[in-house]
Amino acid sequence: MSHEPIVSLRHVTKRIGRSTIIDNLTFDVPQGEIFGFLGPNGAGKTTTIRMMVGLMSITQGEIIIKGENIKSGFEQAIRHVGAIVENPEMYKYLSGYHNLVHYARMVPGVNKERIDEVISLVKLDKRIHDKVKKYSLGMRQRLGVAQALLHRPSLLILDEPTNGLDPAGIRELRDYLRLLTRTEGITVIVSSHLLSEMELMCDRVAILQQGKLVDVKGIQEFMSSATEQVQTYIIDASPAEQALGALCDMDKVREAKAVPDGLELVAEREHIPEILADLMRLNIRIYKAQPQRQSLEDRFLEMTGGGQNG
Repeated sequence: MSHEPIVSLRHVTKRIGRSTIIDNLTFDVPQGEIFGFLGPNGAGKTTTIRMMVGLMSITQGEIIIKGENIKSGFEQAIRHVGAIVENPEMYKYLSGYHNLVHYARMVPGVNKERIDEVISLVKLDKRIHDKVKKYSLGMRQRLGVAQALLHRPSLLILDEPTNGLDPAGIRELRDYLRLLTRTEGITVIVSSHLLSEMELMCDRVAILQQGKLVDVKGIQEFMSSATEQVQTYIIDASPAEQALGALCDMDKVREAKAVPDGLELVAEREHIPEILADLMRLNIRIYKAQPQRQSLEDRFLEMTGGGQNG
C-alpha cells in the first residue's frame, strides 16, 4: 500500500461575503481507509465535499487528489473520484441497469463486464432490471454507489449516505464500504452527523465544528479511555444500599449513585482497587466492577463543548 495520501487538504478556506464558512482545514487521507467527516448540521461538511469535487470554488488553500491539484488540474484530479453529494440522482422511469448503461456511455473505458461487476459488488443482481421508481431508498443508495464505482475510482466520497435509511440499510451500506476497501483498495470519505454509525463504519474521523477542524484521530484513539485518570465504573454489589452509603463516605470516590445496572462509581483509575477492597472489608460482596466505555458521542460533545448545531 502506498504511503502517499490519496487526498490532502492544505489550509482550505471558503468565504462567502464576509462570512468564513470553512476555516483553514488541513488533513490527509491515506489509501484504503474509511475516513469519517463528522460534525453537526451546518458544520461545513457538505461545503468541504463540494470543494473537493469541484462543485464549489476554493477561496484559499489547495486540495490534492492523487497528486493532482483540484484548482490547476481538475480533469486529472476528478477522474480518480466517484461521489454522491447529498442524494444519488437517477432516472426513475429507467431500470437500474439502464441507468448504469446511460452513465457508462459518458465515461471512457466502462464496458458491460464492469457494469456487471459493480452490480454484483453492491448486490443488486436480482433487482437491477426493475425500474428505479420501484426501488427502496437503500436500493437507490446502492445503485448510486454502483454508478460512482463504474470508472474504478481511487476515492469514493459519500455525503450523508445513511440519511433516510433504516437500520438494516445502514448496516448493508457499512458492509459494502468495508468490502470496497478490501476488494478494490478504494479510499472512502463519508460524512455524517450520526455518531454511532461513524463509530462502527470508520477507521478515522475528522471532527468539524463551525467550519473549523477540531481534531483528526483513529476511532480507537477517540474511544480509548484506558489511559484516562478518571473513569466511570458500574458495580454490582450486595447489599446495594450499604455499598452506596459506603461509597458516598469515601474520600477517593468523586461520585456514586444508583443506576438500573447497579451502582455508578466515578473515581481515579488507580484508586479503584482500594475502593473495592474497602467495600469487601465491610462484608459487601462485589460481583462486577466494569469500566464504562465512552461513546463517540460523549467524545464529540466533550471536544466540541456541547456540539451545538452551526
